[in-house]
Amino acid sequence: MQILPFYLVCDESGSMSGAPIEAINNALPDLHQEISTNPTVADKTRFALIGFSDDAKVLQPLVDLSELSDLPALAAGGVTSYGQAFRVLQACIETDVTDLKAEGHEVYRPVAFFLSDGVPTDDGWEETLRELTESRYCPKIIAFGIGEADTATISRVANFRAFMQQDSAISPAAALREFAASLTRSIVRSASSISADGRGDFTLAVDDTVPGFQTVALDKL
Repeated sequence: MQILPFYLVCDESGSMSGAPIEAINNALPDLHQEISTNPTVADKTRFALIGFSDDAKVLQPLVDLSELSDLPALAAGGVTSYGQAFRVLQACIETDVTDLKAEGHEVYRPVAFFLSDGVPTDDGWEETLRELTESRYCPKIIAFGIGEADTATISRVANFRAFMQQDSAISPAAALREFAASLTRSIVRSASSISADGRGDFTLAVDDTVPGFQTVALDKL
């Protein structure tokens, strides 16, 4: 079977406490419902959830969402260690892809949705990001920034598409609801682009625009 792995890498730092983290936690059941009840999508995708603050934790290992009753919740606290997030993401992908291949699956290049509301507080995160993007299973990264996130940093993290919350046009909580809806649409549409016989590539169907966000150009130097 052909498998498309998705990873949600979400900021859990203290600045996400209150409405922002509640918005994500309230949206995760909708994502789970949308995907787990669609056999065509659930069969072709796997989903994992990673939270990061002082360190990074795999809150939900890669799974077929139809085999899961619910997703774990995020909890805010601590600082914003991008390096830990990239390190754990790379380790997960290496293990997950190897395991899926060992089970006889064909694996498409993983896709990572990265979300942060702040600037990185750790030194050396750029080197960890470089190691991730130069790894053999480098994921396609879609990065979203809200709140105090820095546009240049978010665009540096992304290698496929990047979005920044529009100033004062929408609250962080409302922006995060739009983020979650866009993530769900991307998974459903991307999985639907995989042919029934699994031949050929897939189309990563990420929204060109997301309400409340401005699209960040990645090709400008």
